[in-house]
Amino acid sequence: MDDLFVRIINGEIPSKKVFENDKVYAFEDINPKAPVHVLVVHKEPTENINDTGLDKAYIYSDLFLAAREIAKKLNIDKTGFRTIINSGPDSGQEVYHMHVHILGGKKMQNLV
Repeated sequence: MDDLFVRIINGEIPSKKVFENDKVYAFEDINPKAPVHVLVVHKEPTENINDTGLDKAYIYSDLFLAAREIAKKLNIDKTGFRTIINSGPDSGQEVYHMHVHILGGKKMQNLV
């Protein structure tokens, strides 16, 4: 399987890295939907929420703890930010490697 995010993590495709630790890699989205739009990708690929069960529940905590740290680093932790996980074709998921979008830097419109 040719995984775009694995290639980015491995440095085969350039990215604007925002954060990295031994579990996740985060970089700026190339098509931002907000002044701050970062993708947080786990280094252990799973397709989406449907593919990430109890045996891999640590992936959720790794992604969200990194999102929290990134929001603080980018100074959007106090004003607020949105986290999104797209799961499956109807959600708009384009890369089938689970990841979290962090959006911030402006007041967001309520969607629900």
